[in-house]
Amino acid sequence: MMCPFCQEADTRVVDSRLDITSNQVRRRRECGACSQRFTTFEQPTFSLPSVLKSAGFSEPFSEEKLRRGFSKALEKRPVSQSQVDAVVARIIHQIRSNCDKEISSKSIGQMVMMALKKMDPIAYVRFASIYLSFQDIEAFRSVLEELETERV
Repeated sequence: MMCPFCQEADTRVVDSRLDITSNQVRRRRECGACSQRFTTFEQPTFSLPSVLKSAGFSEPFSEEKLRRGFSKALEKRPVSQSQVDAVVARIIHQIRSNCDKEISSKSIGQMVMMALKKMDPIAYVRFASIYLSFQDIEAFRSVLEELETERV
């Protein structure tokens, strides 16, 4: 680690603490050349698998796309941003822990559908209508009947 004061590369760790809430390591460092102390924060980076699209090509996983899907489905619905953040984090954790190098967009869509079904039935139907490519009213009716039987 380079000293921000004198640009010397000779620094040592004086104190190290784990912050569980933010998943960071806080380190106090001291420069061997100028004796100045400074703090660094280290956070692990995790690579997510690429997404295999139905057309056959792959693209990098995009948390923004995942959030956008939730936002569209939940537009003007009584679901807080913190609830959405928690579900997105849970899905990302599930993707990271269950996948190797690739995950299908269909699998991600299923995870989103399951989450929306528990969060808000209206948002679930909105998302399902696009994700499952509803072609007629009967498709809506079958999803609504499925929701109704699960509710009873």
